[in-house]
Amino acid sequence: MMTEGYKVRAYEGPVKRYCQTMDLKGEPELIAEYVRRHSEAEVWPEIKAGIREVGILEMEIYLLENRLFMIVETSLDFDWDTAMNQLAKLPRQEEWENYMAIFQACAEGATSDEKWNMMQRIFYLYNS
Repeated sequence: MMTEGYKVRAYEGPVKRYCQTMDLKGEPELIAEYVRRHSEAEVWPEIKAGIREVGILEMEIYLLENRLFMIVETSLDFDWDTAMNQLAKLPRQEEWENYMAIFQACAEGATSDEKWNMMQRIFYLYNS
């Protein structure tokens, strides 16, 4: 278990954060392969470039059993719907989604935006 925490990037000003979740199929071998395919050595460079191209500053994915939790940080003027439409049209994005779909508990042919479920923030430490 990671108890040291994770270093985050410092930005010059405020950013927006989006949090999403998705479930993987509950098979340990598939989960291990999904993790491997997201490693620095295995993730496709076109996918990382596309994420940045649509205006995402940082993206992190966390795993607990078969539950994924993703944090996306963007500029304040970022428009989620516009960015997801652009992302879906970028080279290799559809291929990547199909490549990952065998691990994910989602509909066949779903886009990234259709697979991930946006979460509602219900608590944070207010500036008080």
